[in-house]
Amino acid sequence: MATLIDRLNESLLIGDGALGTYLYSLGVPRNYCIEELSLSQPYLIEKVHKDYIEAGAKIIRANTAEANAYHLSFFKLEKKLKEIVSSSIGLAKKALGFKEGWIAGTINPIWVRPADPPIDLSTRRTLYEEQISLLLEEGCDLLFFETFTDLSDLLLGLELARNKGAQFLFAFVASFEEGKLSSGQSLKEAFSKLREAGALLVGINGASGVQASLHLLEEIEKKETDLLGAYPNAGKPEFYEGKLTYSASPSYFGQNVLKFVEEGLNLLGGDYGTEPVHVAAMAQAAVGVKPIKRKLAKIRLRYEVGEKETLPQVEPSLLDRLNIKPVFMVEYDSPKTLSMGKFLEGVKAIEKAGADALTLADNSLAILRVSNFAAAIHVRRVSKLIPVLHVACRDRNLLGLQSELMGLGTLGFRHILALTGDPAKSGDHPGATSVYDLNSIGLIRLLAGLNRGVNAAGKDLKGKTDFIIGCAFNPNTVQFDAQVRKLEAKLAAGARFVMTQPVFDFELIKKIFNYLKPLGVPVFVGLMPILNYRNAEFLHNEVPGISIPEKIRRRMKDLEGEKATEAGVEFARELGEEILSHFRAIYLITPFLRYDISVRLLESLQSTKTA
Repeated sequence: MATLIDRLNESLLIGDGALGTYLYSLGVPRNYCIEELSLSQPYLIEKVHKDYIEAGAKIIRANTAEANAYHLSFFKLEKKLKEIVSSSIGLAKKALGFKEGWIAGTINPIWVRPADPPIDLSTRRTLYEEQISLLLEEGCDLLFFETFTDLSDLLLGLELARNKGAQFLFAFVASFEEGKLSSGQSLKEAFSKLREAGALLVGINGASGVQASLHLLEEIEKKETDLLGAYPNAGKPEFYEGKLTYSASPSYFGQNVLKFVEEGLNLLGGDYGTEPVHVAAMAQAAVGVKPIKRKLAKIRLRYEVGEKETLPQVEPSLLDRLNIKPVFMVEYDSPKTLSMGKFLEGVKAIEKAGADALTLADNSLAILRVSNFAAAIHVRRVSKLIPVLHVACRDRNLLGLQSELMGLGTLGFRHILALTGDPAKSGDHPGATSVYDLNSIGLIRLLAGLNRGVNAAGKDLKGKTDFIIGCAFNPNTVQFDAQVRKLEAKLAAGARFVMTQPVFDFELIKKIFNYLKPLGVPVFVGLMPILNYRNAEFLHNEVPGISIPEKIRRRMKDLEGEKATEAGVEFARELGEEILSHFRAIYLITPFLRYDISVRLLESLQSTKTA
């Protein structure tokens, strides 16, 4: 049998198509651990490999792409890693039998979910090294690194593979249509470094369809010793009748085989959305076709943006203002209906009473309200208050969050409170679903990235936002130390100020001060008036993150009507004075849109502070 290198040089070699999307079409749930199927449904994995082999594939990618301890741990399968790799390689070998072909041990990047903390370099090395060792022990013919978007991560994998004695290394990157990796390198630069690092064949997969792949390859020069590959997707996915479908037909793939050859390909397969029929069409078109030895790159003129543009600052910084005077912020919810009149009256009254900023919740407690983004625009229209926008991860996926934040940046909004958000089912629309692509720490990292001018995929935004990122802190818990550690993680991710849950205990105010002062970050302590005994019981027992001492609830028990309200306001004033004796920042939470109560407290606390 000819060697792999001989075959790659003599004829266009055809690879297989997608494993995952083909399995989904056969009924496997989308959230299932694909690698585990090598243990529980080996006949299904063997069938997929056989289907591709019968279609004409010569490079068979084993079911090992995410067979690493980190990924498997999400399914509590990390202890079965060795068993999964062994079965996956064995099934690919069994499917191939004595036919001509090569088994590729596939390795994906170690994907970290947006809500999870990053993995340090030492842990990444260990994870890749373990996967590579197991693949080589099982006797795969080559290692196939695929869908990498970070060049340094792929170079690490190649280094570890070479150290283990691997000879045949294929290195594929996912580059979108602009021809750059998420880590910033051009495709030309990435290919050059991958070859220097020992890759036998370099290529693209996982991000582009047929035309986009051809477009990218046009700009790649090929020398006589270079080997090049591509695994295009079957077009863009469409969600139809509960399933993702892909529109590019098998004949379309077959018609474009010669165009890929003209761009210097030695290996052509398929990725997302491709099935054995696509591979069969390519294999038929590739009969008798030989790869070209060299080609020149097509030169395109591009407009390159120099330094990133920082979006114009419309808002002053509350943190700068803290250096001059105590800062008073008021939380004031947007209305539940389309009537904005009372809300805007409250905005004007709160500004007149001396507030510096208005913090606007993002459907807090999962109760539907007018968009706080829209409310903030109204606030700007009728006042000079600085809007502090809460952004929760509950209602928008990663794409929607970034789109909204970029929009906020272009409008000059700067102050963002990053929150995970209350579950949707707990609110007034229990049939609504929660998204939670991110948690609060992931959102803070996302905001910090936008401030650096890159999005979550690492793409250059040609500009930088200037968000002043805030985070929440819950002191009303017996696990106070754990909350402090969580806060430290938020600050490390990029938060620059803190807003606490409302506090109802004098000693707790001192405790917050003693624990948070060493962190050197501005803290806005929450202050919320209690209107009556029923209100106190509800807040204490039913609202997450709020704890009201029993003696305070007892004090309210025998009071009703205005007497109860007066007592609640007076208690809040006493708490506020205690807060301002330790902190230079406070935020008042307006109960039930009673802005008149916030106005009274503002006026009282400011007169006390200046007395």
